[in-house]
Amino acid sequence: MNRRYVVFGALGVAALGTAEALRPRHKLRLLQGGVTIDKSLPDSFGAWTSERSADYIGPELEGSLTRSLYSEIVPRTYFDEETGDGVMLLAAYGDTQSDLLQLHRPESCYPAVGFNVRLSEPATVALGGGVMLPARRVIAYTKERTENIVYWTRLGEALPQSAGEQRQTRIDQSIEGIVPDGILVRLSALGDDSNESFKMLDKFIPQFLRSIPTARRKAFIGTKLSNALG
Repeated sequence: MNRRYVVFGALGVAALGTAEALRPRHKLRLLQGGVTIDKSLPDSFGAWTSERSADYIGPELEGSLTRSLYSEIVPRTYFDEETGDGVMLLAAYGDTQSDLLQLHRPESCYPAVGFNVRLSEPATVALGGGVMLPARRVIAYTKERTENIVYWTRLGEALPQSAGEQRQTRIDQSIEGIVPDGILVRLSALGDDSNESFKMLDKFIPQFLRSIPTARRKAFIGTKLSNALG
């Protein structure tokens, strides 16, 4: 037998063994016990009450692909009964995040439906007690409408703030053999005064998260931050 073939064959077997060793094996699910994202969202808290929303920007994907990417897509609109302020919420949850199935971030979803993106920057939201939530701020607009957006993504226990961090998180988790679930939580307010909108969203988010029971809250922001809120 030609020695060169033997060497190539050995290298092929070694590569196959390496690929098999790196194949993700452990599923990490923070949404457990038959609980859904929809049932985890509060109907009301403080002065805020919610209703189902049809006026939202969502993933513009073929139906079969959407079903593969997301187990649940839940839109809500919350209204402050005292001030009349409104916050649009979209929670997009996927029980499997892999190299092919990953959360789609607003910077790509909004331009796909005709919006321009004027701002996209990392931000942190103070949740109280020194707890900080890694997030991102985006301003998307058309001639008729400006949306001021604060959103975050969770992949397993990680909270990546950018597409680059999200890709790196997926690589790191794959090497560790983890197939995580994931969620994108997007909150937005309409209006040309972005500073006021972001101030309002920064006040809304801590109240919103604290209204979710701790055991269910981890599906939104991970175990560590959820426990830190008490």
